[in-house]
Amino acid sequence: MLKNEAPFVIAKPKILIVDDYEDNLFTLTKLLKALDVDVHQATSGDAALALALDHDFCVAILDVQMPGMTGYELAELLRGNESTSKLPIIFLSAMYSDEYHHRKGYDAGAVDFLSKPYIPDILLSKVRVFISLYEQRLQLESWGHWLEFLVAERTDELSQSYNDTLLGWAKALELRERETAGHSHRVVELTLKITKEIGISAEKQIHIHRGALLHDIGKMGVSDTILLKPDSLTPGEWEEMRKHPVYAYELLRHIKFLEPALNIPYAHHEKWDGTGYPRGLKGEEIPLEARIFALADVWDALTSNRPYRKAMPRSEAIQYIRDQCGTHFDPNLVERFVRMMERDA
Repeated sequence: MLKNEAPFVIAKPKILIVDDYEDNLFTLTKLLKALDVDVHQATSGDAALALALDHDFCVAILDVQMPGMTGYELAELLRGNESTSKLPIIFLSAMYSDEYHHRKGYDAGAVDFLSKPYIPDILLSKVRVFISLYEQRLQLESWGHWLEFLVAERTDELSQSYNDTLLGWAKALELRERETAGHSHRVVELTLKITKEIGISAEKQIHIHRGALLHDIGKMGVSDTILLKPDSLTPGEWEEMRKHPVYAYELLRHIKFLEPALNIPYAHHEKWDGTGYPRGLKGEEIPLEARIFALADVWDALTSNRPYRKAMPRSEAIQYIRDQCGTHFDPNLVERFVRMMERDA
């Protein structure tokens, strides 16, 4: 291996499945084996918890109703343990398929809830998303370790390598969404302009720069049929699209050098009044950098030409930002943003 070559070996993804019926485990294992994964089985919550603590699973598929510990209780224990707190969980249930139990599952920490009998192709499609995120996370970790190894002798080159890599990911995503070409570059520049306007330190601007570049990286987990759909999305498709901040978090959270940059990819669709997603954060619960980026992101969307509409005139875009003050945007930031945009017109 060359001295400057980043070592990278993809471990075979591991999936945890939990069900107290052996037949169900057999059927699900046979289905998942088609994905070339290692499947680990457990017939109880206690056994599943022990496995989860010993292995790095890319996703856990849990039955709800089991003797002793229910799937909900297991999910809460997994969420409460630092080493398993971010493990993606999919619930499968035949008895509990109503809206109440779906909500209960999401509250317990699930990323999805499927009713039995499930459609195999749909289940496999969802699992593939988390396998992809897992493999990309391993690759990012490998690159991160490699770059950290060089930091002592190549600080400047290291920083450039980080940024070049992130820029490459952003450009790769724009190739999927051709109608937003140039969007990442523009919102990064405007976001940094706002941060300088309000006096954020140069050190924090480095992380804001990276977060802005990666703001939509979670869309790599959204299928092309949804991302590139020319027509309006269905409610179900919107639900999937709104998961992209969660996918971004799952992809990036293990990468040490990106931890300070996570707030923008994870929280840039939150709104000041609490009606945003994915967590419904409100007011100053939303990280400052995400509140700043939201202004830049919406401004660029309003003032850029798209195939289905022309760019909004600058004066109308400023009025729109004012109208959304206190609902979508932080009122204190709106005042300073509008002043900046009017001054620099």
